[in-house]
Amino acid sequence: MTATILVADDDAAIRTVLNQALSRAGYDVRITSNAATLWRWVSAGEGDLVVTDVVMPDENAFDLLPRIKKARPDLPVLVMSAQNTFMTAIKASEKGAYDYLPKPFDLTELIAIIGRALSEPKKRPARLDDDMQDGMPLVGRSAAMQEIYRVLARLMQTDLTLMITGESGTGKELVAKALHDYGKRRNGPFVAINMAAIPRDLIESELFGHEKGAFTGAQTRSTGRFEQAEGGTLFLDEIGDMPMDAQTRLLRVLQQGEYTTVGGRTPIRTDVRIVAATNKDLKQSINQGLFREDLYYRLNVVPLRLPPLRDRAEDIPDLVRHFIQQGEKEGLDAKRFDQEALEVMKSYAWPGNVRELENVVRRLMALYPQDVIAREVVEQELRADISDSPIAKVGVASGTMTISQAVEENMRTYFASFGEALPPSGLYDRVLTEMEYPLILAALTATRGNQIKAADLLGLNRNTLRKKIRELGVSVYRSSRSA
Repeated sequence: MTATILVADDDAAIRTVLNQALSRAGYDVRITSNAATLWRWVSAGEGDLVVTDVVMPDENAFDLLPRIKKARPDLPVLVMSAQNTFMTAIKASEKGAYDYLPKPFDLTELIAIIGRALSEPKKRPARLDDDMQDGMPLVGRSAAMQEIYRVLARLMQTDLTLMITGESGTGKELVAKALHDYGKRRNGPFVAINMAAIPRDLIESELFGHEKGAFTGAQTRSTGRFEQAEGGTLFLDEIGDMPMDAQTRLLRVLQQGEYTTVGGRTPIRTDVRIVAATNKDLKQSINQGLFREDLYYRLNVVPLRLPPLRDRAEDIPDLVRHFIQQGEKEGLDAKRFDQEALEVMKSYAWPGNVRELENVVRRLMALYPQDVIAREVVEQELRADISDSPIAKVGVASGTMTISQAVEENMRTYFASFGEALPPSGLYDRVLTEMEYPLILAALTATRGNQIKAADLLGLNRNTLRKKIRELGVSVYRSSRSA
């Protein structure tokens, strides 16, 4: 029997596309532009699956969803939205949607989800309390962030172990906290421990606690982070810095669900959700004998990679507004960044990622009296954040990279081309040699082939410049006009 798909969207183009695509996929399709008609169909027992937009002219789908789930709990509802935020994904999950797709969506993925939903109908857990704080713990509408929201929404009602990877400053702890605050363990404690910030010989005691007299200085019994996190979430940050002995004990906890304190003998049952994070390549650490492979696979049940800020630059305006609002709540004067200033910030590489952006916004709010922050102010502040290298002090022009950013991007691509291996030795001299030719050519072009001016511009002796031109085979630019 052919399944019937009920489609509700106030956008005529989307209705047409879905009607054609789902019909080609072999489904009977009924389309409407409003929530009232959709509810009439559903309440009459029609349709095997619903595809609906969130915002419609007569009713929001999030208000309609509870009625649909109450009337027909086994009817899968797929929610689409152009409001591609973390809270949209979470609301879709907590209101009982089978899945959530941000617009624009991929038709192949949509049809695959529909096929899965129809073959294996799933009942979603009861939705979360309506009075949940309607905050925005994660910010950004880029495609990369939308995918993260979808993964987190699916994990909210599970206890699966999550491994978050990403560069420093990308918000790994923030993601772990969001998973806790909006998940089924939100009434339990959230406990974070940074492996890199604790002396290696104290990590086991920090994690599992110790008994009085277990080692020199242990004057009293101490509870560990596992005990403190009981019933909640334990966030293990910088897991790649955990010493091997502690890794072995952690693996035993994950395998057996119990641990003993340092100096203790009685096993203690544990009920915590583990979320781990690292900015290291753990597979490389495994190859170097620094990380246990069996522990890696225990922790990496659900991998989640957070993108660096430079890979989601379109989120910067939203992030800036978010940090301004936070600053205002803390007593800083209200500010606004003009469009050119935001473009400069979007073109910057942000080696410190979101954490660096937050620091810059707060600093500008605190130190500059003007209500509107202009491009020149942002450029000056970002240059102050870069090293004293002459290369790094090239201005951050709107829509362009600095020289150091371009070199960094090029080298990242170069290293990636070798996979997990490394390029041949002697890289430093090779890079410097390769940079000489374009540098000298650019200087000669800028000075219209005037070697005296080019030598002065480069800070080289004229004879040295001539020698390099000859050795490198640089084609000298000569202007027809007088130099």
